[in-house]
Amino acid sequence: MGKAEKPIISVSGVRGEVGVSLDVRVITQFAMAFGTFVGGRTVVIGRDSRTSSPTLRHAVLSGLFATGCHVIDVGLCPTPTVLLMAKALNAQGSVTITASHNPVEWNGIEFASASGNLLTQTERDELMRIYETENFALAPWNEQGTLETDEKATAYHLEQILCSPWLAPESVRKAGLKVVIDCGNGAGSVISPSLLRKLGCRVVELNCVADGHFRRSAEPTPEALDELCKTVRASEADIGFAHDGDADRLVVVTERGVPLSGEWTLAFVADFILTQTKGDIVATVSTSRMLDDIAAKHGVALHRTKVGVGWVVEKMHAVNAVIGGEGTGGVIYPNIHYTTDGLASIAAIAQYLVESGDTVTQLVDSMPHYEMCRKKLEIPSQEIATRLVDLALKRYEAEGATGTEPLLELTDGVKRVWNDRWVNIRKSGTEPVIRVFSEAPTFAEADQLCDETLETLRMLMKQI
Repeated sequence: MGKAEKPIISVSGVRGEVGVSLDVRVITQFAMAFGTFVGGRTVVIGRDSRTSSPTLRHAVLSGLFATGCHVIDVGLCPTPTVLLMAKALNAQGSVTITASHNPVEWNGIEFASASGNLLTQTERDELMRIYETENFALAPWNEQGTLETDEKATAYHLEQILCSPWLAPESVRKAGLKVVIDCGNGAGSVISPSLLRKLGCRVVELNCVADGHFRRSAEPTPEALDELCKTVRASEADIGFAHDGDADRLVVVTERGVPLSGEWTLAFVADFILTQTKGDIVATVSTSRMLDDIAAKHGVALHRTKVGVGWVVEKMHAVNAVIGGEGTGGVIYPNIHYTTDGLASIAAIAQYLVESGDTVTQLVDSMPHYEMCRKKLEIPSQEIATRLVDLALKRYEAEGATGTEPLLELTDGVKRVWNDRWVNIRKSGTEPVIRVFSEAPTFAEADQLCDETLETLRMLMKQI
C-alpha cells in the first residue's frame, strides 16, 4: 500500500498510517468535534489490539473530556461489541479505535451516533462541519468529562448471539463440530474461541493472542490464510474461520483446506436465514451475483447499495430486510444490531452446517458458481482518484453511445453490466486506491475484465 499524505476521512471514519498521515492531534480534534456533536453526553469507547491503539485511546479521551463527555470504556473488543454496548447502555455515541482490515501500521477511529447506530449522511456532514470550523463546545474547569470502565461487553455480546431466534445452540453442541479459528491477533482473539466453546465445538486456535503483532495480513484474503488452510487439513476439522483486525468480518475455509472469499459468508448466511424467516436482502453493488440467485430461490427481493456498511444499514431499515451485508465477509443481523458482526456469523454458519448435514464443500457445490477478481490501482491522493473515476465514466458513456457497450450502473463508482458478467470501479473510502472488482463465469474471464479496466485507468491517468 502506498503512503497516504493525509488521513482518509470517509463513511468509515478517520484512518491513516500512524506517524505518517495520522497523528494524535487529528484524533483529538475529531474527538472534540464528536464530543460537541453529542452535546457532551455519554460516549462508549473501545479499541482493537493494534499497538498504537492505547495512544489513540488517550487522544480520544482528551477530546471527549474537553467537551464534557462521560466516557464508558469497554476495553479491547471487536467493533460490533462496542456498538452493541452503546445500544445496551443507551449512549449518545460511540468511538471505536480501529483500522479494521487495514495493515498493522494503520489505525483510526470510527464513530456511531445514539445507541450505536452508524452515522447517517446528515450526521456525518454535521460532524465534519464542526471539525472543519473547529467550533468546539469546550467545557469549563468544573464540567470536564469523566471516565468509567465496563468489563461486561464481551459477555453481553455472546449472550445476545446465543439468544438469537435463528440459533439452536443445543443442536450445534450435539454435532460437536471441530473448528479452527484464526483471529489474526486482532480484537476477536478471546471472544470468538469462547463463542465456539459455548457452542460445544472442539476448537483449534490460531493467532488468538491479542498483542497487535499481526502474524498475517489483517484482511483475511484467501492468500493470507495458508496457515489456517494447512491446520484445517492437518487437524481434520469440519471448517475453518478467520477474522479481520476488529472481527466485524468473517471468512470460511472448507474442510478440505480451501479458502473461500468473503462473498461466501454472506451467501451462506443469507441462504440459512431465509430458511428461517422470509424477507428482503440488501447487499452492495460489488457483492456477488450469488445473492441474486439466493433471492430468487427464496422468492424475495435483493436491493443493492453503495459500498459501505452505513449505506447497507440505511437500506435495510428502509425495506425492513432480514439480512444484509457486503462481499467482504461482513454480515448484518437485525436481531442483534445494525452493524457487521463477524462473531454472529460464526454462530449462523455453524448452525447452517449442522442443519444442512452437508460438508462446507457440498454447500459450495450446491450454489451457482461465479468467479470474482479484485484488484486495485494505487493513486497519489483521493482527489486524483475522484478525477480518474470521472474520466472513466466519460469514456464509457462515449463508447456506450454506439449501442454496443454494456449497461452503465452508477450507484457507486462506475459499474458496467453485461448479461453474464460485470466490472465495477470505485474510489476506496479507506485507502488511497481505486478498486476494480469483476465477476464472470470463469476466473480467466473475470481476470481479463479486471486487467482491461486497469489498463484503461492507467491510460486515463496520463491525462491528469
